[in-house]
Amino acid sequence: MKEYFKHLPSLSTRRLILRRIEERDTDDMYEYSCDRAVSKYLLWSAHESKEQTRKFIRSVIKYYAKQLFYDWAIVEKKSGKMIGTCGFARIDEANNSAELGYVLSRSHWGNGYAPEAAQAVLQVGFCELGLNRIEARYMVENTASARVMEKLGMHPEGVRRQELYIKGQYRDIGYYSILRDEYLSHRNS
Repeated sequence: MKEYFKHLPSLSTRRLILRRIEERDTDDMYEYSCDRAVSKYLLWSAHESKEQTRKFIRSVIKYYAKQLFYDWAIVEKKSGKMIGTCGFARIDEANNSAELGYVLSRSHWGNGYAPEAAQAVLQVGFCELGLNRIEARYMVENTASARVMEKLGMHPEGVRRQELYIKGQYRDIGYYSILRDEYLSHRNS
């Protein structure tokens, strides 16, 4: 299953290309990864320099080769600009499941790009990788992320109170999931 990510294929949606993250994405990635509003509800903190972003991308490239990184760059077709990432935060091969994750440049929020990209990733997870379950989690204050999960046909599973200690405070983490059968029936309806 993870072998798929060694030679990550590009995906195409109506408005987006999802492809490998490359060193040429440094400027675009830094533009959103240095934005504290973007990283506010994420596990990582805003990047402090373009060099930090460049080092991160170089590590991603190495992780692709080792099949340890499962994200695509989200590229807007119209502009050719990398505007975020979407993919799997982790894959659990033993249980045929994965965790979906995404981040998007603030200048592209509210345009439906996150669900569009995530839908392509769900397609890969269920139809290419044969997963049975895909889940996503979010800090409960991030209601926009919960709305993305709902648009994907995911079902709420509850909140784990103060589950994670992030950026100096305990955070309540909400969970959504979708099963293969649900995805296939949702897609075909």
